[in-house]
Amino acid sequence: AVVGAGLGGSAVAYFLQQHFGPQVQLDVFEPAGVGGRLATVTVNKQQYESRGASIHALSLHMQDFVKILGLKHRREVAGKSAVFSGEHFILEETDWYLLNLFRLWWHYGISFLRLQMWVEGVMEKFMRIYKYQAHGYAFSSLEELLHSLGGDAFINMTQRSVAECLLEVGVTQRFVDDVIAAVLRSSYGQSVLVPAFAGAMSLAGAQGSTWEVEGGNKLVCSGLLKLTKANIIPARVTGVSLHSSEGRALYQVHYEGSDGQGSAFYDMVVVTTPLHPSRSNFTFKNFEPPIADFPGAFQPSVTSVVHGYLNSSYFGFPDPKLFPFASILTTDTPNLFFNAMDNICPVNISAAFRRKQPQEAAVWRVLSQQPLDKPQLKTLFRSYYSVQVTEWQTYPRFDAAKSLPPIVLHDNLFYLSGVEWVASSMEMIAVAAKNVALLAYNRWHQDLEKIDQKDLMHKVKTEL
Repeated sequence: AVVGAGLGGSAVAYFLQQHFGPQVQLDVFEPAGVGGRLATVTVNKQQYESRGASIHALSLHMQDFVKILGLKHRREVAGKSAVFSGEHFILEETDWYLLNLFRLWWHYGISFLRLQMWVEGVMEKFMRIYKYQAHGYAFSSLEELLHSLGGDAFINMTQRSVAECLLEVGVTQRFVDDVIAAVLRSSYGQSVLVPAFAGAMSLAGAQGSTWEVEGGNKLVCSGLLKLTKANIIPARVTGVSLHSSEGRALYQVHYEGSDGQGSAFYDMVVVTTPLHPSRSNFTFKNFEPPIADFPGAFQPSVTSVVHGYLNSSYFGFPDPKLFPFASILTTDTPNLFFNAMDNICPVNISAAFRRKQPQEAAVWRVLSQQPLDKPQLKTLFRSYYSVQVTEWQTYPRFDAAKSLPPIVLHDNLFYLSGVEWVASSMEMIAVAAKNVALLAYNRWHQDLEKIDQKDLMHKVKTEL
């Protein structure tokens, strides 16, 4: 049984079938619709991503999914970004790459180079995971996984803030306050106090080349589930109870659907929805010792998709024709009521498509922590036709938990979503899904040589 049909659920179903073979029977429980947070909203008969959901060029599992499913990268429509302080723009992107570099250097010295070197150092080590997974190695805890990639330094990065780590490598406080804060507000809706590892992953996405799936990122989820021929059960799982049969654990999954309550027995269960009391009332019965509650809270985050005319005067441009930016990030200023906003393109882009001019009505996605009230909408828009609001409990409040959640809850009962407490991105979830599938397979076949091995870099080199 796989609980949840977001990216984690669909990817783990696909990887389980890859390893166990076509004879594995997969039931995927999903009450709300395939895709989870990879959702779209419709404005004027066009669909738009409701979350900022770009995929980094180095996301190898996501690249693979797109290739296997015959999907395409969406055509990129260029647009400039700027960082807004609540009063004026403190950093503006131009069409000229060298001029952008010069401006960064002029404002912040070599801070941006130090940042780049730091992020690249983290990414280079993180990329080892693909080699390990290609050789069938898995990890039974997030700590083991991190340690195998970057030793104690990576574990340490889940316990120290990104600000602290960057200041240590010579990035200036001003650069942290202006640029790093703006990136983290737009990606996680949180401050520079997020853990360094989560921060590094978010910053890698901000400075690398990114892409989205033509037709919507959620097509990856529906495509993978179709490919595995998984049986999708439209029901909400309420709990799991433990039974045993011939000395082997057997799990009874209890669920509620439109037809009422039901339950079914499974050899193996993977939970891909958050198990925090604030997010679910999931119960575990007959486990000894009992499965403990998970500490930590989630960050409320609101996406407003607004079809309207931007109030460019608020940003210091009385003539809307002269407003040059498609994406606005914000600094951590007390009176700012939104984290970021961008002029978004539909998920299907025709060859003739062009981005709306600033004086035209366009579709803007505004990210904030609270729903925007009328005066706030009037501050950002001269007038608007429609506002569609989605409230999420999207990302963990990274400062709220001191330890990482477990992956193994019981013999063949696994928890995938805990990886979001390390860093939350589509690729992190895909990496965790592959790890859980390999772990389940190796444990089932008692291939302990493939679990939590030390000095893997050396092992993999000798295997090559």
